[in-house]
Amino acid sequence: MHIDIAGLPPERIVFETSPLAELGLALHALSEPGHHPGLHGWATATAAALEPDLADRLHEADFLWRNTFSDVFMPFAGVRGGDGRTGATLADDLDILDRLDDERFVLAALEFTCALYSAGGPSPLTDDRTRTRVLDLAAARGPKQLEFSKQLLADPGSTRAWLRRLFEDCDEAFFADTWQRVQVQLSADARHKTEVLRHKGLAAALAAVSAALSLDEEAGRIDIDKLSEGGADATRLGLTLLPTSFGWPHLQVLYAPGWRPVIHYPVLRPELPSPASVELLQLRLEALAHPMRMRMCRNLARSPYTTGELADSHGITAPEVSRHLSVLKKAGLITTRRRGRYVLHSLDLTVVARLGSDFLEGILR
Repeated sequence: MHIDIAGLPPERIVFETSPLAELGLALHALSEPGHHPGLHGWATATAAALEPDLADRLHEADFLWRNTFSDVFMPFAGVRGGDGRTGATLADDLDILDRLDDERFVLAALEFTCALYSAGGPSPLTDDRTRTRVLDLAAARGPKQLEFSKQLLADPGSTRAWLRRLFEDCDEAFFADTWQRVQVQLSADARHKTEVLRHKGLAAALAAVSAALSLDEEAGRIDIDKLSEGGADATRLGLTLLPTSFGWPHLQVLYAPGWRPVIHYPVLRPELPSPASVELLQLRLEALAHPMRMRMCRNLARSPYTTGELADSHGITAPEVSRHLSVLKKAGLITTRRRGRYVLHSLDLTVVARLGSDFLEGILR
């Protein structure tokens, strides 16, 4: 995934905070606590304190944020002729959402049910064939998604009002206190990254944001290390970067056609691991997929082995062992140390133990 920035002035790249975007990820964390091991305590306490009526409404609506993060939560990026600025409060962000025209609101909201916007094409508000396709895709996901899509297409205004009321009730129940707590950290992070951008340049600022971001100066673009594919053009509309306390391990990128590109990144915390690159994750999975290397790992996990010992143990030649060890070493799965004239190889159990988490975080990112 990449964002084109060729010729984009540095002042068009801004760090902001957004209460509505943070609410979206807070709701996701409530419905999918398994994605967010650092938030179990908050999710448990918040869910337990909800009034039964609101808890039931959130349960009924959790398909809106359980699996997909819709651009509805970032309306500042989609208002035609807008300045791309976020709101200082949730009410401000919801006012911006009200300014989003029906066409963009509907396409963004349909991502909850069928991820239509990325395909482009005729609008389901005016084109019968597209409308039928939208409803078919929504039906495949479930009856709640189908009903939501029907209501959205029939009366976008009532869906807007329903969403705003739900978000306002969340604010009153728990999010106002949550935002008051986290906005200090998020604002400080945005200010710090702005200073890094101003004094050290974009490459340094991106490195401070996430190891998954890098600047390709020659190509004039930002490369994003995610398994998903896509591209955005920030050269005309600018680029916004939003920190989040609730997002890890997700690194969200808004790249809808005609919208201002946004990178929504988790604020790094010492207790959370840095993400492994997709390339390194692929190397490790491929290295362990070979039957002989898996059998060698069984030895290496128990005690250090020399190349000769592995050759004798598995009935293959020393050069063959060396080739397999080279693959494992390139993937960062084994360590070596010298004992006299012998070189001993060991499996790095910490790295292998992390592989399951790395894989999960890589595909969730």
